[in-house]
Amino acid sequence: MNLMDGLLLTLLNTVVCIALPKVLSVITAKSESTAPSTPVIESPESSGEIPGVMDAA
Repeated sequence: MNLMDGLLLTLLNTVVCIALPKVLSVITAKSESTAPSTPVIESPESSGEIPGVMDAA
């Protein structure tokens, strides 16, 4: 393998590494938008604190 082959493979690898995540995110975004979303149920009693954290200190 000569220098030009190495440069060509490096350039190809760079393009694939940059483009592939973008393509995958577009594909997964389309499939998520078509899937029905599940509602989030929040408890009115939650205070947002973790019990027992201050007791350990």
